[in-house]
Amino acid sequence: MRTYPLILSLLLCGCAVPLEDRAREIHERVLTLDTHKDIDDALATRCSSSDPSEIEAYRRRADPTFDGSNQVDFPKARRGHYDCAFFIVYVDQTDDLSPRGFRAAKRAADLKFRAIERMCGRFPEYVELARTPDDVRRIHASGKLVCCIGIENGSPMGDDLGNIREFWERGARYMSITHNDHNQLGDSHTPPEPLHGGLTELGRAAVAEMNRVGIMVDISHASKQTALDVIECSRAPVIASHSGARAICDHTRNLDDETLRALAENGGVVQCVALDDFVKDQRARNAEFQKLADDLGMRSQWGLRGAYANGDLDSEAHARYRQILAHYPAANVSDFVDHIDHVVKTIGIDHVAIASDFDGGGGIDGWNRADETFNVTLELVRRGYTEDEIAKIWSGNTLRLWSEVETVAHTIQ
Repeated sequence: MRTYPLILSLLLCGCAVPLEDRAREIHERVLTLDTHKDIDDALATRCSSSDPSEIEAYRRRADPTFDGSNQVDFPKARRGHYDCAFFIVYVDQTDDLSPRGFRAAKRAADLKFRAIERMCGRFPEYVELARTPDDVRRIHASGKLVCCIGIENGSPMGDDLGNIREFWERGARYMSITHNDHNQLGDSHTPPEPLHGGLTELGRAAVAEMNRVGIMVDISHASKQTALDVIECSRAPVIASHSGARAICDHTRNLDDETLRALAENGGVVQCVALDDFVKDQRARNAEFQKLADDLGMRSQWGLRGAYANGDLDSEAHARYRQILAHYPAANVSDFVDHIDHVVKTIGIDHVAIASDFDGGGGIDGWNRADETFNVTLELVRRGYTEDEIAKIWSGNTLRLWSEVETVAHTIQ
């Protein structure tokens, strides 16, 4: 637990401001940046049905101007002072590492790129694409939501390094080496048995090309060895766009202290993620979810979670799901900030930032939608972080690293 120098100084001078009021003032002044927000391929499309109920259901899922079912939309972002997000070009990893598989992965990435382009094109009064850190600040000052682009999974690159330049030209400013399961660039955190023993030669070439072009290299989802290989060979600082501290929650998606220290030596930043399973050990709960999924004939607990979120479970299954939740409470904002505290204690205030993984599995009790973003700032103030430190955590560290990546690219070019 940190000390409270700011609050103590205010008390001593006799001008104490209630903590929540002080936190709200800070939250409204800082630029909040979420480095990982997933999207639906249907984002910003129009419904072809003329049925009013179908139109409303479609809008709730696909219209970002509608205060709908997504964790992030324009109304929620405005209410929560959720200022900037990396909208994610996510591609699922398959075991097809052939040219055919690479073509399929690139087509999947194109659907996500087009969804983001469509959103920015249809709603320029609400949102604008940022290609540089200066763009982020300018767009934020205009009052619009700042959209950046990150790629989750290097699979769409295939074996053609030229695709990295194409991704950059379309606005992508970070790309992860892997997602779940190994690919042509390196080993993932899962399955535990390595395929390559870390970063492949093609992966090393991809890191070099990302350094040259100006794309941040992301080690989230990578195996420990792959992550260390990336850190060792990258000429620019790297990020872990949505990971946590393994010392706090022992999950393979989180970074242990050795990897955190290597990241700091590289000048990198870990964006702590507000995804329940990575914030708090939920293995016992997940076993109960899987048992319920098996009873319902579902393939996995993830399908069960989706059915619950969409209201598709019958009354009995819904009740059993709720009983499991009651017995195993979700992670909360305090649990989440424990990860930030650990990173700060281990490698310093300059190497930590924030990600939600909203609309892709993320969300915790207290920060489950964009309009609850203030609660994170409030907890940081409770822990004694100053406004300057909170500004670094929310956006300053990520924007600084992004600028450093640009500088390296200009030097190489």
